[in-house]
Amino acid sequence: MAQISSSNELKQRSSPSLGTARTKDVDKEEALQMEAEALAKMQKERVVTGNKQTSESLSSTRQKAQTPNKQDHDLMVFPEAVAKKRVEDKLSTVDIDKMTHAELEKLLLDESFESSKVPALPATPVLSPSFSSPFYIRPTGQRGQWTPGLPVTCTLPPIYPPASYNKQAGVFQNGLHLRMSTYQSTEPVYLSLPGRSQYISYPLTTTTPFHPRGSLPMYPPTLTPEMAKVFDKIASTSEFLKNGKSSTDLEMTGFKSIVPKLPTSENSSDISKFDWLDLDPLSKPKVDNVEILCNAKDDAKVTSSTVAEDPWDAVLLEEKLLVTCHLERKVNGKSTAGATVTRSQSLNIRTTQLAKLQDQTPQQDNGTISLTTENALLQDIEGRNQELAAFCQGVTKLRTNFPYTNQHTNPGFVLSPVMLQRNISGENASIKVSIEIEGFQQPVTFTCDVSSPVELIIMQALCWVHDDLNEVDISSYILKICGQEEVLQNKHCVGSHEYIQNCRKWDTEIKLQLLTHSVVCRDLARTEEDDRTPTNLTKHLYKVEKPFRENISRHSVEELLEAYHIQTDMVLKNENQQKAVDHVVKAVRKICYALDGVETQAITDSVKKLRRAVNLPRSKSPEVSLKPGDDTSNSSVGSLQPENPVQMSIDQLTAAVYALLHLHLNSGCSSSNSATKNNRSTKEAWTATEHLQFTIFAAHGILTSWVSNYEKYYLVCSLTHNGKDLFKPVQSKKVGTYKNFFYLIKWDELIIFPIQISQLPLESVLCLTLFGILNQNSGSSPDSNKQRKGPEMLGQVSLPLFDFRRLLTCGTKLLYLWTSSHVTPASGTAHKRGNLMEKIVLQVDFPSLAFDTVYKIPQAANGLVHHSIETLEKNVKERLLAILAKDGTLGLSKEDKEFLWEKRQYCHGHTNSLPKILASAPHWDWASLPEIYLLLQQWSPLPPLTALELLDSKFADQEVRTTAVNWIEAISDDELTDFLPQFVQALKYETYLDNSLVRCILARALGNIQIAHSVYWLLKDTLHDAKFGVRYEHILGAFLSVCGKGLREELEKQTRLVQLLGMVAEKVKQTSGSARQVELKFQSKFTHGMERVQSFLTKNKCRLPLNPSLVAKELNVKACSFFNSNAVPLKVTLVNADPLGEEINVMFKVGEDLRQDMLALQMIKIMDKIWLQEGLDLRMVIFKCLSTGKDRGMVELVPASDTLRKIQVEYGVTGSFKDKPLAEWLRKYNPTEEEYEKASENFIYSCAGCCVATYVLGICDRHNDNIMLRSTGHMFHIDFGKFLGHAQTFGSFKRDRAPFVLTSDMAYVINGGEKPTIRFQLFVDLCCQAYNLIRKHENLFLNLLSLMLSSGLPELTGVQDLKYVQDALQPQTTDAEATIFFTRLIESSLGSVATKFNFFIHNLAQLRFSGLPSNDEPILSFSPKTYSLRQDGRIKEVSVFTYQKRYNPDKHYIYVVRVLREGQVEPTFVFRTFDEFQELHNKLGILFPLWKLPSFPNKMVLGRTHIKDVAAKRKVELNSYIEHLMNSSAEVSECDLVYTFFHPLLRDEKAEGIDGIAKPADASPSSPTSGKVGGEVKLSISYRNGTLFIMVMHIKDLVTEDGADPNPYVKTYLLPDINKTSKRKTKITRKTRNPTFNEMLVYSGYSKETLKQRELQLSVLSAESLRENFFLGGVMLSLKDFNLRKETVNWYPLTAVPYL
Repeated sequence: MAQISSSNELKQRSSPSLGTARTKDVDKEEALQMEAEALAKMQKERVVTGNKQTSESLSSTRQKAQTPNKQDHDLMVFPEAVAKKRVEDKLSTVDIDKMTHAELEKLLLDESFESSKVPALPATPVLSPSFSSPFYIRPTGQRGQWTPGLPVTCTLPPIYPPASYNKQAGVFQNGLHLRMSTYQSTEPVYLSLPGRSQYISYPLTTTTPFHPRGSLPMYPPTLTPEMAKVFDKIASTSEFLKNGKSSTDLEMTGFKSIVPKLPTSENSSDISKFDWLDLDPLSKPKVDNVEILCNAKDDAKVTSSTVAEDPWDAVLLEEKLLVTCHLERKVNGKSTAGATVTRSQSLNIRTTQLAKLQDQTPQQDNGTISLTTENALLQDIEGRNQELAAFCQGVTKLRTNFPYTNQHTNPGFVLSPVMLQRNISGENASIKVSIEIEGFQQPVTFTCDVSSPVELIIMQALCWVHDDLNEVDISSYILKICGQEEVLQNKHCVGSHEYIQNCRKWDTEIKLQLLTHSVVCRDLARTEEDDRTPTNLTKHLYKVEKPFRENISRHSVEELLEAYHIQTDMVLKNENQQKAVDHVVKAVRKICYALDGVETQAITDSVKKLRRAVNLPRSKSPEVSLKPGDDTSNSSVGSLQPENPVQMSIDQLTAAVYALLHLHLNSGCSSSNSATKNNRSTKEAWTATEHLQFTIFAAHGILTSWVSNYEKYYLVCSLTHNGKDLFKPVQSKKVGTYKNFFYLIKWDELIIFPIQISQLPLESVLCLTLFGILNQNSGSSPDSNKQRKGPEMLGQVSLPLFDFRRLLTCGTKLLYLWTSSHVTPASGTAHKRGNLMEKIVLQVDFPSLAFDTVYKIPQAANGLVHHSIETLEKNVKERLLAILAKDGTLGLSKEDKEFLWEKRQYCHGHTNSLPKILASAPHWDWASLPEIYLLLQQWSPLPPLTALELLDSKFADQEVRTTAVNWIEAISDDELTDFLPQFVQALKYETYLDNSLVRCILARALGNIQIAHSVYWLLKDTLHDAKFGVRYEHILGAFLSVCGKGLREELEKQTRLVQLLGMVAEKVKQTSGSARQVELKFQSKFTHGMERVQSFLTKNKCRLPLNPSLVAKELNVKACSFFNSNAVPLKVTLVNADPLGEEINVMFKVGEDLRQDMLALQMIKIMDKIWLQEGLDLRMVIFKCLSTGKDRGMVELVPASDTLRKIQVEYGVTGSFKDKPLAEWLRKYNPTEEEYEKASENFIYSCAGCCVATYVLGICDRHNDNIMLRSTGHMFHIDFGKFLGHAQTFGSFKRDRAPFVLTSDMAYVINGGEKPTIRFQLFVDLCCQAYNLIRKHENLFLNLLSLMLSSGLPELTGVQDLKYVQDALQPQTTDAEATIFFTRLIESSLGSVATKFNFFIHNLAQLRFSGLPSNDEPILSFSPKTYSLRQDGRIKEVSVFTYQKRYNPDKHYIYVVRVLREGQVEPTFVFRTFDEFQELHNKLGILFPLWKLPSFPNKMVLGRTHIKDVAAKRKVELNSYIEHLMNSSAEVSECDLVYTFFHPLLRDEKAEGIDGIAKPADASPSSPTSGKVGGEVKLSISYRNGTLFIMVMHIKDLVTEDGADPNPYVKTYLLPDINKTSKRKTKITRKTRNPTFNEMLVYSGYSKETLKQRELQLSVLSAESLRENFFLGGVMLSLKDFNLRKETVNWYPLTAVPYL
């Protein structure tokens, strides 16, 4: 290959100098003669074309003299015009086309073309702004052949004028060096790396050229066509062909700099005498002060090959190009004008280099060259990165499938979600609907069936408007939800919509509005302009808060480079060079900082050399004067050496700076050289036998905080596929930091993996993890107050080994490892939310070969024969079925996987087993894929939720993932919304940016506003992912580019609203005490309070980030407040923009990661849908939660709800130990028996759902402040900061000791009193049924959680967390066994004292009593309102009149208080319990702590409490207490608390007179008839595997002779049984007539025939400690009457049967 020399013509100050060692120099006289002749010829031809050239065009060249005389002086330096003319005349007399090679060689061997010495090769060219490829050096003695290349385009030259040049021997003024060429070859470009392995080379990839701002003169090539013909002939001579071939033996050395110093050869025998030919000696400015660019270490040998192209097209351009190149350039502040004869660039033509670096083919049009100015070096990354460009094209193509004219996919409004569920209330359940119709003052109300289609409801509503519906287009009408911008779906039944279901759950009115399509708001629809707008990945991201430090812009780099060149000019002009050099170094440092803190070794060495050069003594360079006739052949070489070391050092530094910029911009390009991709040969990866190897060179941009915190650093290199390591990770050596401009870590270490390229799967990923070893001596290091042992992970970065075009990665790569710049002693490397992420740049060098290694995906193998599983042997079949019965792949052993893969052809009948089989595939290399793809092709489609598992990290193969997405496409939009977080996270497991999953997500977002809204916030939240944030940024940019202007502006408003609320929340959180309310509402001019949020909303109606259906128009500032929890969240009240809607209440929280809450609530919502689809409505409260950024988010507030702590502390700080607070709170808001029964039922169902959900998900930190109760009886949990079993601890003790929260006060509501009733049995059955339904979907939940493993949640990090859920679901047990298991959990939770103690501790911690509650809160727990003397009148007399016995919910005594007020003739009677009197006394003590109140009777009594004697005694004591209280100070006796206590309640008005006894009609008799038995027992009877299972579930309504509660247990026999060997019995339950057992009694070893001859005798007895156990009832069951093939569950009445 031809060697390429470089002049310093492009924004540089000098050209390289000659090496010190020379083997052959050009004869001076001959060189001068040639140049004079060429100049004369060019001037002669200019006479013809001169008239066509204007002075403006002639002034466009860069190297201009100040005056025409200056140019003439330059030409007079070479007086050998006669010699040159002789050569020119000789050429003009010869017909070049007819000359043979021998004749041409003879001509060329003439003296005029020969030199006596050959100069040494320069090390490298000084980099030009175009960053052309001549950065590559060959060892001496190797020559390259000129190969035809592409046509050359005209480049825009740099704006900086060159420094003056001195004539040098061996280097012509056109920059041509002997043995160097500018031609681009088809061979790869190599950079030799000193000090490394001898068998790897590293390429320098190309990039787009950089054009600084300013006037850009152009250089026209000035060689004539005649001269070009000569050089074309030269390229074909045998002499050239013989000597121009290059060796392919390349020496591999360390990458110390971009271009190191090149040693020269002492032997001239291998130098072709054609290598030195000066093909265009007139077109380059004079050169002086030439310096070798970069110095390598003395022991380093540098070799490189280069790529050449044919330059001859450039010299064939017509002279009229000069007319087009007329840009002016100011030199030294003055505009230059006039004609200047420029010297051509010879073989080093910038246009060719520029075209190559621009990744484009130069184009020639009628002899003129055009190059668009958009091809700047620092153009957007989107233009340089081919993968981004391909992704952009794919997104654009996707958008064409969703034209704006299609209203089905572009409705412009939100569709109400639908969910199909079993109709629990029966097929004919009806609902009452209220519809607002324009023109009607009152809404139209009617009743319809829940299964009625929405279209039928529209027709019924239209009957009120139109007489003849035949003339009405029903499809043009829609039903909008009042208060929401949400529309029911006409094709679905009305009862399937979530809005209707929620109205039925809360028992609220269903309000709809009838509208036409033309009237409904479609402000979110895409328009024609949106469809025409080009896709741009970065255009719309400027308003999105991004956590990453922005990349340097083109404008910034241009300014930095311009400042650098200004400083270098000053160095050369300034006498005080020392000070000027300091400014140069500062300019270089700024450039390096802008380029991510990367400082190459070349820059470091160049800076040092420049400083040394300034300190050297100055000597004036001698003038070189040559007179005509002088003998130049013996001129001293030394006299031509450059003698300005400062100029030389600046040249070297400039080259190093541009080389860094080149490398930085190439870091975003594809793996192979795009400029030569069409010419490069390819090799299939499966044939490559080389081992995978690469060099980790250094980590640049190290944070300053790391230097003191960490002593050493190392990298762990792992090669992964399918989420697993292919080999054991390799660890680098441990090194410290170095400091030049910045800190860096330098390894320079070769890493070799013992795997051949052919064995690599296509999706193989190289993962590099940076670790820091803590500095034990540093007091300010992270966790310095703790014992620190192991190293800390600082960051991680991944790189696919094959790029998106399936080409093997090669060349130098700069990999960005994102980490936080925020380091504190408390948090180490953890960063605060909102801090910018900083990137550490890892420099990794991959081998380069002369060809591209391409991975070609194989075809599926030939078809296999399917086998039936029934044909297997019995033991093999049983083992296979046992493996297939397992849910998921979590429990599969290595042996199971091997066996399953071996028998895969027998598994086609078990469709859902495909993920297990694919996970069992032993290899995924090229040779194994045909079998896998065949299996995939022949498999029946999986259900969408089953195919979800194939998107996990276990399946990286693109074909598998594409097939999975195709199967998942069958899911509806509303179902997809439930799983969107997992889909977004699964994008991390995709190898490439453009994939089927991202296209699926974007397609669904284009067709559904709800999905689009969710996708935006999910993508925005994932921008904070340190490893994948940049990928999500590209996807978010694509989404914003295609979603349409209307939706995009709406999302921008929401983002701004969240930012404003975040500012307020931060301020309030930082403010303490009473100042918070002021901070909230009336902040100063420079702060951001709620008034600023109000101002924003009044100008911009905004949809809620939580729900796009809710539109807010302003704040209700007076209703806004904050909560007194640790996070101090805001309570934000918004006014609904729809006048028919209610106020919107949300909570905004900062300082807490809400992503875990989102995940927990998502899982609970999916559980609830599973239950509903199975016909089980547990009346779950599902509220919305959204993470809007790092450690901040928004939560929906559930109306009419309070925390359990707030309810319990109304009974004092020990309220958590009492049983009645919850029941009495519900009764307060549900005063009628019907309302209370409904609320109790809601409590039973919702409590059962909460118990199951919190147990399965391992929700911990359950205290009474994060469990809430709605006034309607619905219980629900909030705050899911601890889950999957990660319990809160007090020291080493777990706070959450019970399986879930089920306390005695909850059981009190469930039972309807203190004793167990059949309602508790209902609760247990609901729990067990719900638990078993979730167990059937174990795989779904494991898959959903597994897809979130990479989300960064602190408590979902690995398989052990998934194992928790799997263990909780008991996958290997039957439903009956699971029922027994969960029943034991209920008993354990109910009997746990730890839960109540935990509540009590939390009450103490949160105690905030500061007097009585505010006016809007009840003053007494049993009174819903507060009353005063002014309202009721003054009390004259009050006394306890009598007492009564009550039985609801349990036996107790109530005291009848007689109250007589002024102005009343008849007294009123109120009914108060002893506990209520005690509550009055306690709260009076809180309200009047300094007053001496009368003493209160002691609650503690010996013996039984609820007896008549105790009640009579307390009546006297209470009368005494009331008398003293009413005679005390008026401030006490007339306070609101006292008057509220004696105010009649609803229950008082319903009492049956003062002598009545309110006893429930269905109460059990206190003393049954002697010898009478009663009650029923619930049994489950089943038979399997030779075993009879009798599960005793419940017994209800037991009867005893004395009326006392028995201690029942169950005993069974299989009769006949003479020896009583079949005796089985349950545990004993204490003091209950309605026991729950859920215990399994097992009879093994009985055949069905034997059992048909047996009878089951079941007896219920009461266990007594002081007397004989007595019989409560029994049942005899003949087993022949049972179908033992299936389970039988039934209630059986207890009778007085004989028992053993």
